[in-house]
Formats: sequence, C-alpha cells, structure tokens
Amino acid sequence: MNGRKNYDSIPTDLIPEILLRLPGKSIARFRCVSKLWLSILTRPRLLVALERANEEMLFFSSPHPQNPYDNPYDKPSPVVAADFLMKFVCPELRAFTSGLIYLCSNERVIYNLSTGEYVNLPDLKRYRKSNSFLGYDPLNKQFKVLFMAYLSGPDDHRILTLGPSKKKKWRKIKCRLIHQPLYDRVRINGICINGVLYYIGKADGYTAEERPYMIICFDVRSEKFKFVKAECFGDPKATKLINYKGKLGGIDLTYNDSDAIELCMWILEDVERKEWSKYVYTLPLNNIRNVFVVGVITTGEIVLSGKVTSTPFCVFYFSPERNTLQRVEIRGVGEYHEAFETECTVRAFVDYVVDSKFIT
Repeated sequence: MNGRKNYDSIPTDLIPEILLRLPGKSIARFRCVSKLWLSILTRPRLLVALERANEEMLFFSSPHPQNPYDNPYDKPSPVVAADFLMKFVCPELRAFTSGLIYLCSNERVIYNLSTGEYVNLPDLKRYRKSNSFLGYDPLNKQFKVLFMAYLSGPDDHRILTLGPSKKKKWRKIKCRLIHQPLYDRVRINGICINGVLYYIGKADGYTAEERPYMIICFDVRSEKFKFVKAECFGDPKATKLINYKGKLGGIDLTYNDSDAIELCMWILEDVERKEWSKYVYTLPLNNIRNVFVVGVITTGEIVLSGKVTSTPFCVFYFSPERNTLQRVEIRGVGEYHEAFETECTVRAFVDYVVDSKFIT
C-alpha cells in the first residue's frame, strides 16, 4: 500500500521525465507496467544533433510540449530539458529512422541511441561516391539499408537487412530509373512512413527537361520502386519531406514581401493517381530568422528550429488549424549541456522514439 501511495503522490507531469531517463535496456520491461507507461515510453520526442567546430556531434532528446498553446508567443517561453544521449567524432549523418541513426566516417555504422548498441555494415570499397538510406518495415519489424552508387544505374542498388544473422550481406536489387538522389551534408533527404522510404532524386537524361526531379518511393518490405514527379515543389533541393498524419508531404519555407515566413505544404493524397493537396500558411510573426523546417508532429503542428544554437535556443511549433505559434526554449541537461550555449550547427528530427529493440 505504501508503494502505491508513493506512486500516486508523484505529479503526473513528472512521470514522463522519470521514465525517459531510465537505461535503454530497462525501457522494454517498464512498457509492460501499464497502458499509460507504454504510451509515455513510445511517445515521439525531438532529437537534436549539435555539430561543433571540432567535428564532434552531440545527440540530445527532449519531449514535445503536451499543451504548446497554453502560453501566447509574447509570454515567457516554456522550457523543456534536452537529455544528452551520445557523442560521435567526425561522423557524417546519413539517415535516421525511429531510434536508429546511420553514420559514415571510416566505416558505415548503425547506432541505437537508446541502448548504445551498434553494428558495423559490410564495406563497399569500390564505390567512392554513394548515397544511403535507412528504412523500417513495421509488418516484419525489420530495418533495411538501401545503398546506391553514383550515378545509380539499374544494377547499382544494394539492400542489406539488419537482424540476428551474424553474417550480413549486401544483396543486389533492380531499379529501372537511372537517377541521382539529392545530397545535402546538413539536411537529410529521405523519410520512412509506414514501411515506405521516400526521397527526392533527379532522373538521368540528356537535357534539363529530360532530368526532372522525382520522388522515389521504395517499399521496404517488397523492395520495389515507384516514382512520382516532384514538379509541385517550388525548389525540390530545398523541400523538406514530412510525415503528415501518415501521408507523405513536402514543405517549402520562403519569406514574403512583409518579411514573414511562408510555408507551402504539399500532401500526396494518392500515390497511384499522383494526387496532391496544397496549403499555404503565413506565420503570425515576422521576426523569425535563420530557421529550417524540422517536420510535423503527430498532432499536426509544424516544427521549426534555428540553424545554429543561440542563447536562448528555441524551437517553434506552428499550428495551421489554430494559426498560432509557440516558442519553446530548450536547455541541455547532464553531460555536454553547455553545447547549447556555444555556436553549433543544428540538425533535428521530430520522431525520435526511445526504443530498446535493435538490429542484431
């Protein structure tokens, strides 16, 4: 009875903070305690990667605000804590899916940020220039790595299934479209939604008209490709692919004549029919600078972040339904918390899940 009383005396808003500081390997056990704890431990979080001038990359995670519109923008910003996860030296961040990141430096490695476990991928030395993506099949509960050489011909695609097998091998798969995925060292091109990996690429051809931008749709389970023209995007090289309530979308961020941010959002309603819906939003304030689109959270808010750290460091939650904007201050806690107070390049993701399942 005393244990139950002690549990009941814990404020509800503190329970997520306590549970999400558990060691990664303990999380699976605590998910079985109750439906409330399961929902807390599987709730997507904001993942922030800070790249220092010395080429260190520090990963932190923080909760999304549960009631981000209780405070107007002109009131003091709510503050959330960002917990330190891991540090890497000289990495190239290639992909992120759920709780896993894909890094390249001297070798290709997949890390689980929750547990610290990792797996080295077999080398492909004969390819000097390449692109890679990380996808997840929720039906078979399998992670797969998609690799392609530059330029990607029909025989230059490889796939590797992550799992309990000790000997991991790249398998050759076919793709009928010769194309080159867009590459940006800072902004990851690619997103996995319900078992389909999407990325933007440029088709091969002799003239500019014959090299249109395409959205490549790769079914992680069947390992088949589909293609949708990306002609709706104003600037495909700057478009951020998003998961909008289970559908693929893309957001272009521009500034209008009043120097306010405009967000042009396209949603792919039907892949087979190639039907899109378009929405344009103007942020209610015009003093926000040097930000990028992080993504869209499950409740529909569009998240923006500064491209570099600042004091204070804030992210912004824009609700298209309410036409409201909430600024949330993020403060690092624990080891390397001072990184938020020094100048770092920022990368961020909206759908980080603390998960003890892994790939070996």
